[in-house]
Amino acid sequence: MTQREWVEKDFYADLGVSSDASADEIRTAYRKLSKKYHPDLNPGDKAAEERFKAVSEANSVLSDEKKKAEYDEARRLFASGGFGQGGFHPGAGRGGGYTTDFDLGDLFGQAGAGGAGGAGGFGDLFGGLFNRGGARQTTTKPRRGNDVETETRLDFREAALGVTVPLRLTSPSSCTTCHGSGAKPGTSPKVCPKCNGNGVVTRNQGHFGFSEPCAECRGTGSVVEDPCGDCAGTGVTTRTRTITVRVPAGVNDGQRIRLAGQGEAGLRGAPSGDLYVTVHVTPDPVFGRTGDDITLMVPLGFSELALGTTVSVPTLDGRVGVKVPAGTADGRTLRVRGRGVPKRGGGAGDLLVTVKAAVPPKLDDAATEALELYAKAERESGFDPRAGWAGNR
Repeated sequence: MTQREWVEKDFYADLGVSSDASADEIRTAYRKLSKKYHPDLNPGDKAAEERFKAVSEANSVLSDEKKKAEYDEARRLFASGGFGQGGFHPGAGRGGGYTTDFDLGDLFGQAGAGGAGGAGGFGDLFGGLFNRGGARQTTTKPRRGNDVETETRLDFREAALGVTVPLRLTSPSSCTTCHGSGAKPGTSPKVCPKCNGNGVVTRNQGHFGFSEPCAECRGTGSVVEDPCGDCAGTGVTTRTRTITVRVPAGVNDGQRIRLAGQGEAGLRGAPSGDLYVTVHVTPDPVFGRTGDDITLMVPLGFSELALGTTVSVPTLDGRVGVKVPAGTADGRTLRVRGRGVPKRGGGAGDLLVTVKAAVPPKLDDAATEALELYAKAERESGFDPRAGWAGNR
């Protein structure tokens, strides 16, 4: 892939968003397309696999604020004719007639290493872009692997108490045959003789020094004379793997967990990207949650509220008895300390129990007679349930 082809790739079109799309729009488009074209859902479909790679490549650039800004600026320069067939046009500078050493080493160093199958960052995109006083040779940094995003669903108690879950991923990973070196077992990559391991070469065109990725090693600084047969010398293969993820206690719905180094493998032993796991929590029919506190509602009869009682209620890890004082009003919340969500620094939130008066839909004769006697005694005692009620005014 040439330098122009790399910058002219339309990552926005790959994700189906406009060039002024927000970060949320980019994230939403990536998640939708990555699910649609994921190899696990399209086994044997090469077109879907290539689309999945293109979507992942686009997201790795556009989801990173710095990379996105660099990419947008590079596209703007190319669109305006700032770069010609032979390099930079003098008229595109800050005023014609001066000599500029134009260095694309940083701009395309990682692009050359990534090729069509990767989407590493552009690095310091304009480092040395208008460097005067002689061309400089820039050493190309190894291209870090792309970050990977996936999702998992937990039930309410798992999210509150923490759980270990297995995740099945299909993504580029370090080749198990050559251990990421790209060289056939028993051999090693050699320092590129053309660029002496720098990854870039410089050629002069008139008044300009023009640096570009080394064509011999594609900007990596090393060459594989006897490539690994399983990864064709890249050090990376696409495979399905299962990793175990420890989800900490108290994770919230929609929260992302970062697993460093568990993303896509970097080329030829470069560092791997990170894995981001978005957690979705299934609502519970009994429990609710407010911060670190667990909430629940328990129905009680009138006599229990009036006379007081002790009621057994569920907790995240068992049950607990809650004392209801005599004369408790409907809707009152009782607090049981330390029976909520475990806190990261130690301790736990509380269990908040809200009582709700349960009225029998139908009474038999004995119950009706007893309530009528109670109502009479209530009136004689002077109790007025609507005393102080604003509706009395």
